[in-house]
Amino acid sequence: MSQVAESTQTTASSASSSAASSPASLPWVTRLVSMDTVSRNPNLGLIETVRDALRERGIEATLTHDASGKWANLFATIPADDGETNGGIVLSGHTDVVPVDGQQWDSDPFKPEVRGDRLYGRGTCDMKGFIGAALTLVPEMQQTKLAKPIHFALSFDEEVGCVGAPLLIADLLKRGIKPDGCIVGEPTSMRPIVAHKGINAYQCCVRGQASHSSLTPKGLNAIEYAARLICYIRDMADQFRAEGPFDELYDVPFTTAQTSTIKGGNAINTVPAECHFEFEFRNLPTLDPDPIFARIDQYARDTLLPKMLAEHPSAAIEFRKIAAAPGLDSTEQAAITQLVRALTADQDRRKVAYGTEAGLFSLAGIPSIVCGPGDIQQAHRANEFVALDQLVACERFLHKFVHSMSVDAHPH
Repeated sequence: MSQVAESTQTTASSASSSAASSPASLPWVTRLVSMDTVSRNPNLGLIETVRDALRERGIEATLTHDASGKWANLFATIPADDGETNGGIVLSGHTDVVPVDGQQWDSDPFKPEVRGDRLYGRGTCDMKGFIGAALTLVPEMQQTKLAKPIHFALSFDEEVGCVGAPLLIADLLKRGIKPDGCIVGEPTSMRPIVAHKGINAYQCCVRGQASHSSLTPKGLNAIEYAARLICYIRDMADQFRAEGPFDELYDVPFTTAQTSTIKGGNAINTVPAECHFEFEFRNLPTLDPDPIFARIDQYARDTLLPKMLAEHPSAAIEFRKIAAAPGLDSTEQAAITQLVRALTADQDRRKVAYGTEAGLFSLAGIPSIVCGPGDIQQAHRANEFVALDQLVACERFLHKFVHSMSVDAHPH
């Protein structure tokens, strides 16, 4: 890993010599971005690299693995000056990135490159910039007499539905670790985000009966019934758009729903026996997601399925939840909200439609807020980048954060 780090540092450093500001975190960020941690790939190499770097500084990390052992979360603590490891604040980030398949990049997405005042590469914005900045501050954290501990939480597979974080949080609760708050460093242009929508994703399989298309009454067309269900989901989305509830602080101020993938049939002259599709809805955090899905399930079970069974006894409609992440709705009274507002000198209330792991921490009783470097509009796209001044701003924020956690900032 040292060779990887050396080569990426050289590339970034030489290219950044003419930049207006050279972030101290550039070596760590480029090192992380150079590791291909697209969600379908194991992230263990990155996690073990961070674990080893922390171990060299005397910090032992706990890893929680998935069932295969190829993916892992990391949790590590820099204790308070008195040795206390409970309480304190979590700095949280996900280590996976979205695929680059089909995107036209001007440079290798996994060979980070500084051009002008930007660092390009997959994950620079979402969200290895924050992780790299936080890791860069570890020596300062250790040199500071902390009144409360500072924790690191790095997760896997956030991009495919917050798969890793629940395992990490469950492990914390099992070990009796209860942080006072959590800062999730998703890209917000270093502005505090106090709320985001929930994400709920499902796969549906509609099962019919194949037959020759000249004998359609002997078959059961799975695609046609799937289409009816898809149209029902769209009708629900239209109803939310027209009737609400609404929250005007969101760029999309209502709950949304949409079908994203569909596959079915195998020939023009065959009645399709199966149709698979995936759909999601993003609910305002004040709206319970369970009744939303219950409406879809009831329509399938009570309206469509009886009609299907009348055509063929083997008919079925099956749902499988593939991702779920609760929404976030932080209170202004929460200490973590007040802390981040003070550190950023930003009192505006902002809410976003995209989801983060902050909702999961909040659901576990750990008050959370979202604040990190980069613009979300640059995430997931070709030529993803983070502005160098955003990394510098993040470093300044973290410097202030470390001081806020010090004994000097907490006089008795």
